Amino acid sequence: MTHFLGTHQSRLDAKGRVSVPAPFRATLRGGSETATMILRPSHQLACIEAWPTTVFDALAAPLQQFDVFSDTQNDLATTLYADATPLDADKEGRIVLPERLLRHAGITDVMEFMGVGRIFQIWHPEAAERRRAEARERVRSGNLTLPGTTGAGHAAAGRDEGAPR
Repeated sequence: MTHFLGTHQSRLDAKGRVSVPAPFRATLRGGSETATMILRPSHQLACIEAWPTTVFDALAAPLQQFDVFSDTQNDLATTLYADATPLDADKEGRIVLPERLLRHAGITDVMEFMGVGRIFQIWHPEAAERRRAEARERVRSGNLTLPGTTGAGHAAAGRDEGAPR
């Protein structure tokens, strides 16, 4: 699977549409004709999450382990599905973002599409910059690195205290 990389700024047009960045559309298409995605408000951050349908399906698969009538299953399913919106980009790569999602992210007209690996996020530009700065600072201050990597410049998921630096 190809990853969503980089940060791209865009703006709503007069009809309320926004162009998904070309590299993100190519990743969404993955060889098919359509750029299909599931949009949902992040339940952790003030942004809109955009999930390729196959990745969203994999995210939701563990819900099957819970009793369908349990509070846990109901809460998780509500959080994942109730505010999710499936969308296909048009031929020019444009989508119309639902107003409730724009409100959740505090977006009025300008936004940033931020690649974060398997998904991308849509942010108000100032909030996106704060998020990137906060993440970089937590990685730096926590001396985080990816498992199985050594040396400077590798960031993300945690470091064993005994791991070489």
